[in-house]
Amino acid sequence: MVGTVDVAIIGGGINGTGIARDAAGRGLSVYLCEQADLASGTSSASTKLIHGGLRYLEYYEFRLVREALQEREVLWRVAPHIIWPLRFVLPHHRGLRPAWLLRLGLFLYDHLGGRQLLPGTRTLDLRSDPTGKPLKPGDFTKSFEYSDCWVDDARLVVLNAADAARRGAEIHTRTRAIAAERRGDHWLLATEHVESGHRAEIKARTLVNAAGPWVARTLSDVAKVETKARIRLVQGSHIVVPKLFDHDRCYIFQNTDGRIVFAIPYEQDFTLIGTTDQDYEGELDSIRITAEETAYLCSLANGYFARQITPKEVVWSYSGVRPLYDDGASAAQAATRDYVLAIDAENNQPALLSVFGGKITTYRRLAEHALEKLSPFLGANAAQNKRWTGREPLPGGEFPVDRVAAQVDQLMSRYGFLARPHAARLVRMYGTRAKDVLGAAKSAADLGRDFGATLTEAEIDYLMREEWAERAEDVLWRRSKLGLRLSAEQAAAVEDAMQARRRNTAPLQASAGGRP
Repeated sequence: MVGTVDVAIIGGGINGTGIARDAAGRGLSVYLCEQADLASGTSSASTKLIHGGLRYLEYYEFRLVREALQEREVLWRVAPHIIWPLRFVLPHHRGLRPAWLLRLGLFLYDHLGGRQLLPGTRTLDLRSDPTGKPLKPGDFTKSFEYSDCWVDDARLVVLNAADAARRGAEIHTRTRAIAAERRGDHWLLATEHVESGHRAEIKARTLVNAAGPWVARTLSDVAKVETKARIRLVQGSHIVVPKLFDHDRCYIFQNTDGRIVFAIPYEQDFTLIGTTDQDYEGELDSIRITAEETAYLCSLANGYFARQITPKEVVWSYSGVRPLYDDGASAAQAATRDYVLAIDAENNQPALLSVFGGKITTYRRLAEHALEKLSPFLGANAAQNKRWTGREPLPGGEFPVDRVAAQVDQLMSRYGFLARPHAARLVRMYGTRAKDVLGAAKSAADLGRDFGATLTEAEIDYLMREEWAERAEDVLWRRSKLGLRLSAEQAAAVEDAMQARRRNTAPLQASAGGRP
């Protein structure tokens, strides 16, 4: 990139890529660097929900809940391939939150956010409703059912990055920010590619620190800037087990410690259970679920489900650290999920904006607010087209929310060799861009090698060419969740094939405009 960019961003999670997309769509020049893969940290370790946060009402977080509730249908409309509605069943548990309090909270939940498409709350008799069957017999008779949405969190990050790149942003993965200093009217950001060691310098009018759990370290070690804002690292972990129920609704369970845990249908054959909330003080490069967290999630699920599970049944787990703004809350689960945007720009110096806290549901609004704060330092462009990201679909989302099945039918009609499960998976990942994955294929053989679970050479090539995938784990655990279905040998074959392709295309990468 020649000259000085308007915005340089450190961090390729949902906040960094969301800001990059919004800025690029306003005509601003953007550079983003991420030290690992896109969504490799907190942004792929969520509970995969676009939700208002029912429990935040207990902490009087009305502004946050209202904003999040408003975002549910906005995000569903711009990304109907990776976001879809879910119904959540909240069994009434005697001795915990009383029924009247739950009704009041759900009434507010239904009416705070301008709900239009999602159905409202209803009361269920668990003795006759199918959702009562998996629960312990006799223990639960009444439940409340309400709406929220599911999201493929890692794909949401990648699609924001892809749209930003389409609008001119440079996206550089596996590129670490090693130093940033003010030079007159601009920042000079020094970066280093973590594998090749290649170094570069980027001049930027403004700098955004969206490094997630590394936000404080980036301030102190990279930008050498002091801040009064405090960050609280809270670990959240999830487990995946073979599916515990056959219907398509989710459960939200209360616990005696005040926490709640979700049990959600996951990837057709599994149940996702989470999350935990505990303060984290370890190394940020080695975040793992603890044995105590696994036991806690199993125990809580066993308090509700008739079928009991043990840690031995966990087929996969993941853990992330949320970089929450430290509001002094005594318990990790009570710490605010709202975001704080801190500007450092004293004495007319070039601005540094740091992002503290936030949740995936409100990333788009966070990006808008970030650009509002930066606009005095960026001129007229930053103040234009303020609400465009809520109107323009993300890549692949150019169809109405009720036309997912029609997209699958159209794909099968165009590619007659596709089985419906394969076509449905492609639509749920790529939407209208599934045809770009399949290209001119006339038969399954034209897609190249099949690595298992319908993952083909053509799809891997697309992910490497268009979505910055470089390793098997990028494909199997972030761009998709096919790691749940491939054997260790198959996963190794994917890695070998990807590294062979990287070796063959390495000379082209230097001029690829930030893409691999």
